[in-house]
Amino acid sequence: AFMRQTIADLAPGQAGTVAGFSEIDAITERLMHLGLTEGADVKLIRLAPGGDPIEIDVMGYALSLRKHEASMILVDGIEPAA
Repeated sequence: AFMRQTIADLAPGQAGTVAGFSEIDAITERLMHLGLTEGADVKLIRLAPGGDPIEIDVMGYALSLRKHEASMILVDGIEPAA
């Protein structure tokens, strides 16, 4: 079965489009208010040493996510790192 990929699966420089969330709760509602909504383009900028937090670009600004937050955000149309 094809597993949906999440922001946590991206490599630095990779981009994709938000396809939804694995679950809806207080965390994902906060993320939606920050611009992580279905159809938004996201790009992984960098990982902190140890992989947490993750810095992404969404709607032209940098946002830091904890790894477990990033793993709740489904992405489609993932492009190879430029």
